[in-house]
Amino acid sequence: MKILLKAICASVILLNVITGCTRERAVRRDEAEVLHQNQDILTQVIIYDVFSPPVASRIYAYSSLASYEAIRFAKEGSPSITEKLNGFGKMPEPVPGKEYNYTLAATKAFFTVVRMVKVFSVDSLSAYEASVYGNFKETLDDSTYQRSVALGDTVAKTVLARAKADGYVKSRGKPKYLGTSEPGKWRPTPPDYLDGVEWCWNTMMPMALDSAAQFMPPRPPKYSKDTNSAFYKGAKEVFETGIHLTEAQREVARFWDDNPFTIEHSGHLIMGKKKITPGGHWMGIAAIAAKQTHADPVKTAKGYALTAIALYDAFIACWDEKYRSSVVRPVTVINEMIDRNFVPFLQTPPFPEYPSGHSSITASASTVLTHLYGANFAFQDTSDLRYIGMQRHFNSFQEAASEASVSRLYGGIHYRLSVDEGARQGKKVGAHIIQRLR
Repeated sequence: MKILLKAICASVILLNVITGCTRERAVRRDEAEVLHQNQDILTQVIIYDVFSPPVASRIYAYSSLASYEAIRFAKEGSPSITEKLNGFGKMPEPVPGKEYNYTLAATKAFFTVVRMVKVFSVDSLSAYEASVYGNFKETLDDSTYQRSVALGDTVAKTVLARAKADGYVKSRGKPKYLGTSEPGKWRPTPPDYLDGVEWCWNTMMPMALDSAAQFMPPRPPKYSKDTNSAFYKGAKEVFETGIHLTEAQREVARFWDDNPFTIEHSGHLIMGKKKITPGGHWMGIAAIAAKQTHADPVKTAKGYALTAIALYDAFIACWDEKYRSSVVRPVTVINEMIDRNFVPFLQTPPFPEYPSGHSSITASASTVLTHLYGANFAFQDTSDLRYIGMQRHFNSFQEAASEASVSRLYGGIHYRLSVDEGARQGKKVGAHIIQRLR
């Protein structure tokens, strides 16, 4: 992957035939491509290592912030993001008058953080990193190379100091969450009846939120077998929707499934399928927006960082309510009250139902992306193309988020109220992040 070398060679040729201004824009686009490649390899590693969606959001958040804080010096006046967030120390700055390659610094910061926040597939990363660093060594003098690497390393260490104190390590010692047989409360769901994922994620230190409960949604409907109750009607809607799915609805559900690991049973054969996480899908959309607008490296890094923060804080807010109310999943209710043979179109994820995580994190991410790129940003979503062979067109980030939200009803894994309240919560989280960073 000799991206930088090719970029510089191309720039030399261009210099002979076009203006210096155009050459500068070409080089900047190629530098932005290095950032895109860095994010892409991270997404592939996250898929391979099968991180849960909340944990994946943490990896994206710290690595993307480190990348931005190192590269922001390439554009004069670009402010620090971390200085307006919770728990970060003061970021290092380059030595005035010294030469740096900030793309190299950002790459070093990015992968140093990725390695230290517990990504396992280090061999895959090592090969890629060696290639990228080799390209920089071929094009930079030794002092500039070493100085840039040192800047990236110190940025990474400052970011990692926050990561060590955010509650993650302590949360690893938690007992399993197996739910309860109490009516209306969550219990493990078929086909594999797994324990609840990341049940104490609300103990994580938020990036921008004042607390995990800052945007607590209203109380969910009380459990009831009364066919006229709001609870029963919600379950009945999921059932009726599920047994009358149109092909268009099936396509929407499949496209937004984003379940990082599903288990399929065929007789005695068990097969696991790895897919992109919900956060990875939206980091892919952030990449599409940057490429489509030919964003310079600093804006590209900012887009990744803000999207990752939006995902991370939305997961904390959503998970805070999930395990507070611990609402039972539709498949459990439908099998007990309506049709014991009902199987939802999508495999139910292993955690409580209310509110919808997809709805919350996609609304949050779409809100910050709309802030960066505009309300009527049409795009072809190819984020999942290589993984599931599907792509869809959207006229705005909000349109994509709304479809992602309702896909959970089509999939039979959420009540309509949960997708609506999740979306409302996510919009509040995204708006708060924007206000915090003004």
